[in-house]
Amino acid sequence: MPKPLNLIVACAENRVIGRAGRLPFDIPEDKAWFHEKTAGCVVVLGRVCFETWPKVRADGRRPVVISNNPQRILATNNPVESGLRTGSNLPGGRVPAQGIPLVAADVAGALAIAQSLPGEIMICGGQRIYEETLPLADRLLLTLVHAAVPGDRYFPEWRHLPWRETWRRESADANHRYTFSVLEKQLSGPPAPAPGRA
Repeated sequence: MPKPLNLIVACAENRVIGRAGRLPFDIPEDKAWFHEKTAGCVVVLGRVCFETWPKVRADGRRPVVISNNPQRILATNNPVESGLRTGSNLPGGRVPAQGIPLVAADVAGALAIAQSLPGEIMICGGQRIYEETLPLADRLLLTLVHAAVPGDRYFPEWRHLPWRETWRRESADANHRYTFSVLEKQLSGPPAPAPGRA
């Protein structure tokens, strides 16, 4: 049985997740949440997310990078030093050491690699990866920033899908109000109970 797929994202009310290759807001509490929830996980992400996330290899994460040019990732990260490999060249099905990135040419390849590795799967973006994986996701860990911000990268519309909120916490900093939520894919059956509050 395949492992569940989890998406984790921070987005604004207008679905913006990025601007010029960076996050469109700086919320320390959200960064801490993101690092806590992805620690020890297989993290599936695109090249830009990989290159701009300094802690991607820390805390037991196993990165699987999606790039239509795997050689760029390999060349940039010096496979001799980092142990970086494409998913197709894992010798004898061995599992790489924690923190050593693997590269896949597409989402399907990345998910196949992620399913073969130990640990929970967290899909961490960017836009194209979210668009392809949202329909497949079992759970969405969402930080919704209650603002409309300018940007050039967007999270796909999720509100029309059959989610059941299982946990929620409101918070704010000096610049933004935001809500942390855990949404589970709604299965047919009786209505879900009200979400727990932290």
